[in-house]
Amino acid sequence: MSAKEFDLHDLVEMKKPHPCGTNEWKIIRMGADIRIKCEGCGHSVMLPRNEFAKKMKKVTVRAEEE
Repeated sequence: MSAKEFDLHDLVEMKKPHPCGTNEWKIIRMGADIRIKCEGCGHSVMLPRNEFAKKMKKVTVRAEEE
């Protein structure tokens, strides 16, 4: 895996903002595919793991900090 580490329920920032205006997503499912949910409008998207890793910019809030 790359240097980008992420886990279930982390809040992540993607490279491109969502059309609703926010750029914060929560990881709600992990497996071969990763499902993320927009924190602004609640829309969820499922991406293959390698595509998600490419499009993710950084982890903003780790799940264990909450």
